[in-house]
Amino acid sequence: MPTTTTADVQTLRTADLLDLPPTVDVETAGRFLGIGRTLAYQLVRQGKFPCKVIPAGRAYRVVTSDLRRVLQVPESGQPATT
Repeated sequence: MPTTTTADVQTLRTADLLDLPPTVDVETAGRFLGIGRTLAYQLVRQGKFPCKVIPAGRAYRVVTSDLRRVLQVPESGQPATT
């Protein structure tokens, strides 16, 4: 299984974040936050993940709008707040 590197995180753009579906898996959210898979899942299990997480059976889904809020990226077409 491939690992996330600093180069992977640096290639993520705001446009990539705006193109995400309403929810994403924990690994994808972790990539945008600059954290690895293991730490992301540890934070989810501890209830300390910085975004809203929805349990979906044995999996978890991260709410994309909350991920954008944490990263301070406005929704598409909305001005940034200061």
